[in-house]
This record gives sequence, structure tokens and C-alpha cells, in this order.
Amino acid sequence: MQVFVTGASGFIGSAVVAELLGAGHQVVALARSATSADALTTAGAEVLPGSLDDVETLRRGAAAADGVIHLAFNHDFENYAGAAETDRRAIEAIGDALAGSDRPLAVAAGIVGLQSDTVATEADDLAPVVPRLSESAALPLAEKGVRVSVVRLSPTVHGQGDYGFVPRLIDIAREKGVSAYPSDGTNRWPAVHRHDAARLFRSALESAPSGARLHAVAEEGVPTREIAEAIGRGLGIPVRSVSADQVSDHFGWLGAFFGLDAAASSDVTRALLNWTPTGPTLVDDLARHYFD
Repeated sequence: MQVFVTGASGFIGSAVVAELLGAGHQVVALARSATSADALTTAGAEVLPGSLDDVETLRRGAAAADGVIHLAFNHDFENYAGAAETDRRAIEAIGDALAGSDRPLAVAAGIVGLQSDTVATEADDLAPVVPRLSESAALPLAEKGVRVSVVRLSPTVHGQGDYGFVPRLIDIAREKGVSAYPSDGTNRWPAVHRHDAARLFRSALESAPSGARLHAVAEEGVPTREIAEAIGRGLGIPVRSVSADQVSDHFGWLGAFFGLDAAASSDVTRALLNWTPTGPTLVDDLARHYFD
């Protein structure tokens, strides 16, 4: 299969490209910089220069492909609404190119924001106030003849080269000289290793039914206290609780996420696609790769 991939040079995207190539697929990767293009060419992908703002290039890349994996998203927390709108337009452009073909489109989305009082499942809907529009833009494409699936990523996708939430937590702990967790630290974050997430994207592309909502979750919920303790061990600093009214002051913008209880399961995904995560746990991975 020739697969068009956006976000191919990123932390997750580079693992997806390797997974696809290793399975015998060809990859055409969107690249907005010469540095990204060089890395993707070295990895064995063909490069299509362009960006998420360039909807005509997105349409062209999708039209020429047998399937698409859409990973790119501009995590601009100062203008998140603008980033979400760019993502919506990109998904709709890709969907226009695939309409009526029954070709697959796997779209990255998030687990945080699902409406569940316990452990969120694939059947749970996103709360209406969730600002990211990836899922709501993608799923209606099933009615337009696109075999679309949404891969809801854990808030922590970990592994060597991670530059997401956990490295920021480590930076905060270094800056403050203490590794903290919210309240009693029992609120939970789902986690998945990047290579397990990459395998799920490939499986979604190859065989997910249209309209599927999939969970890239290896661990249903790692207590934030365990994450803080692992960071404390890695840095050799004390670990302590931060009260609910101090979370924002201590963690900044990240406090809004780290204070959530966002446990989620992947039982349906595992059964549907025979997906079994094999990577290390988040705490084990922290000890291996995050404090070099």
C-alpha cells in the first residue's frame, strides 16, 4: 500500500513510518522543512513538501495514496483554537480526496476529555467543550465513503526522544527542586509506548472498520504519584504533594492536564485488531531513557 503520512517526522510519526516500511508499505510523507525532509528520506520515505495549511497539497497527497495516516497537529497552547481549526480543514481536505473510494484514513486524536465517570472506553463520546476537533471532523467522513478510524492517543506516549508532557514534568521538577503530584496522587494518566502506538496506527490503516474509535492505551491509568516518584528517583530530589489550589501555580499550563483523572481502557481495540502492547511501562521507561 502507498500511504500518505502527515506528521511523519515527529516523535510518534517517525515510529509510524518505520512500522509501515517494515511491513512492506511505501510511505509518502508530508514535510514542511528541509531538515524533516532529509530525515524522512534517510528513513526510506518519499517526501511531499508542504504543511497543514496547504490544503491543495494535502488533497494531492491523499488522492495519490492507497491510504492516509494523519498525525500532524500544531500544539500551540497560546492559540489552540487556531491550531484546531487548521487541523479540521486539513482532515476535511484529505477526506474530500478520499471520498467515495473506501480507502482508509486513520486520524490521531486524544483520550483526555472523554465523558466517563470511571474508566473511559471506546464507546464514550468526547465532551462538547473539548477544543480539539480531530475526531468530530474525521468520523463523519464514514458517511462519504471513507474507511475512517480515529486513534485516541494516551496523554503520555513515551519512549526515547519524547518531548511531550513527561519531559515538561521533569523540567518543572528540576526548576523547583521537588517532584510533585496533585493532591493525594491517585488521579490516573493512561500511557502507551510509541512503538505500540505505531503498530496500532498500522493496524487501523490495514483493517479497522469504518467509524472505529480506537484507544492507544497500554496502561489504563498510571497514578500521578507513581510518575512523580519515578521522576524524583531519576533526579535524586524529594517528592511531595501539591494541594488542588496550588496545582496551577506549581505546574503552570500543564497543571490542567496533570490534575485530571483520565483512566481509559483499550479492551475493545485489542479484541477488534488483535493489538497487544509489548513495550515497557511508563515508569520503567522513565528509568531507561529520561535522565541521560
